[in-house]
Amino acid sequence: METIINTIPGYRVYEYLLVLSPHEELWNRIMKVKENFAEQYKSDHARWGKPHVTLANFLQYEMKEDRIVNHLKRIAMGYPPFKVELKDFGSFPSHTIYINVTSKLPIQNLIKEIRLDGNRLMKLNDDNKPHFIMEPHLTIARKLKPWQYEKAWLEYSNSHFTGRFIADTMTLLKRPAGEMKYHIAKKFEFQNLPVATRQGELFG
Repeated sequence: METIINTIPGYRVYEYLLVLSPHEELWNRIMKVKENFAEQYKSDHARWGKPHVTLANFLQYEMKEDRIVNHLKRIAMGYPPFKVELKDFGSFPSHTIYINVTSKLPIQNLIKEIRLDGNRLMKLNDDNKPHFIMEPHLTIARKLKPWQYEKAWLEYSNSHFTGRFIADTMTLLKRPAGEMKYHIAKKFEFQNLPVATRQGELFG
């Protein structure tokens, strides 16, 4: 049945990521960390994944995308830009090493707003519900084997990294389910507009 669904236009299932991306200079610095990790610990996942803080990931039919985009646009219009502080490294034993996000609150508040209607809009079915990342972090490497994790964590738990960026945009990325490469579906600027102005812009 799944293959039939995927061949009907508009019924294709896509995988979506909603992310905050650092500015170019910081992005390049984090890419260097990821490339060094990939080299040293033989981890392709470190090399493939681009630097970003993930807010949510979900599977959904492409025909639902417009409604999701409107929901995210409305939230972004009312949300102020904010600073994201990065400091040193953390881990999810025994598979992921990441850079800590120390300024969690504005990100968590943003995710809570997205989740209000997003839970329903982003849910494909009972087996595929959206995943909201309430512990913000910036992944260096994931899907590590136990030996990679243990060796790498010995080093990274004593390593230092600092960086900061202003999050003034969130980006919705998409890829056909099962494929490797994401591309940009839409960017949403945080405009900190009052409710009345937002409604005027959306419905005017």
